[in-house]
Amino acid sequence: MNVMPLKFRPVGKQEFIFCDDAGGFFRSNDAFLQRYVHDGMTGEDRAFLKTNGHAFDSVGDLAYNAFSYRWAKRLHVPSDLDYVILVPTLRCNLACAYCQVSRVNENAPGHDWDAATLDAVLRWLDGLSTKTIKIEFQGGEPLLRLDVLEKVRAFARQRFDKAEFVVCTNLQDVSEAAWDFLTSEDTFVSTSLDPTRELHERHRTPGTAATQQFLQNLTRATSEWPDRVSALPTFDLDALPDPSEVIEAYSFFGFRSIYLRPVNHQGFARKRFRTQDMSAVWNAYVRRFVMSVAEHNSSSELPMEEYYFSHCLRRVVRGGHDGHVDLRNPNIVGRSYVVIDYDGSFYPTDEARMITRLGQIDLRMGDVRTGMDRAMVDALNTEALNLFDPDCVHCPYQAFCGVDLIDDLSRYGRIDLPRHLTDFCQRHTAIFDLVFELLYSDDPKVRRSIALWSGLDEIDPELTKVHQ
Repeated sequence: MNVMPLKFRPVGKQEFIFCDDAGGFFRSNDAFLQRYVHDGMTGEDRAFLKTNGHAFDSVGDLAYNAFSYRWAKRLHVPSDLDYVILVPTLRCNLACAYCQVSRVNENAPGHDWDAATLDAVLRWLDGLSTKTIKIEFQGGEPLLRLDVLEKVRAFARQRFDKAEFVVCTNLQDVSEAAWDFLTSEDTFVSTSLDPTRELHERHRTPGTAATQQFLQNLTRATSEWPDRVSALPTFDLDALPDPSEVIEAYSFFGFRSIYLRPVNHQGFARKRFRTQDMSAVWNAYVRRFVMSVAEHNSSSELPMEEYYFSHCLRRVVRGGHDGHVDLRNPNIVGRSYVVIDYDGSFYPTDEARMITRLGQIDLRMGDVRTGMDRAMVDALNTEALNLFDPDCVHCPYQAFCGVDLIDDLSRYGRIDLPRHLTDFCQRHTAIFDLVFELLYSDDPKVRRSIALWSGLDEIDPELTKVHQ
């Protein structure tokens, strides 16, 4: 019998999580570890490993092919380019302290698509091979160019079999024409709602009147389209609120998902906020927050989730969940999604346009008028997976994790830093540690939330296998 290579990590006193390259996992103890590493496994050990998909008899048998299938399912296969972020303007009617997208003042000239750029974008969209598309409008404040949004949406509806639209808006000043635009069932709203009102007023919209107007608009939007509005908080690592305050604020508007997001290091906000060497502080807060949500769910009829933790959990127990770009492996750029900036430039991600604006490194991948720069795309994609990283190959979480070259370039100016020294690795190691801790928890409150977050009716004991 052949045993698949197992990678392991301590999760408690004399306890370890063992994972294989296909994402199969189980918990065991130091006694098994010693037997495994010293080639002294018992017949019971071997039977357990084979029964649970960690071993095979010969290449091509059912166990071998099943493992190969699970391994392949963990890899992201880029689709046709069907997700586009469009930035028709950098102008904004707010000046938020933590703004990550290098906005300019509302009346600043030269930061909008002109007619030629709009025509070039529509021609480029017309040339896509996909039959379905999702278009996200960002800025600046995209509603300042409602005319552009209307033209793009009308074109996409006619050109594609199915089209969805997301407007990332601060919901501060919304005209009746904009409300009418947002009413359509194929159009979704994404906005910012800070963790507490005090933080909202301090960082986002100074002044009580401005905040009150935003809250009125958010109330109207969530009342009229409860299933088409989402909100994101931004957290200052030096002013982290009690999780219960955040849960209460988001519950008030009917939100069932909260995406914890610290101030973005890629943008201009890093000049005002601490964003470096804070992973320990952030990891501790994420843990505290997730446990608070589990406590909330134990007594609430409207359970909530922390989105990113839930996403990581689903990648562990179900596989094939690649909705969040950061954890796609390989994280191929320029294929299934792309960003088109206010000047018509292509970027691999929204964060890439931020660090280009900072002057740190130019990550433009061509222009919508002249086409994509395949040399730049290919250069980025040569390092867009973790399968051969000298550090990742030893990590039990490799099958669930990914890479973020843009974050590494932004923080360190290089992509070859030892993985465990990067913010990306430290944050995700802590999240997956917590995922496995809660998966094996006997606390009924925790198990109820884990089942809800994973999309399962309940946690099957067979899923959390323990071998002694």
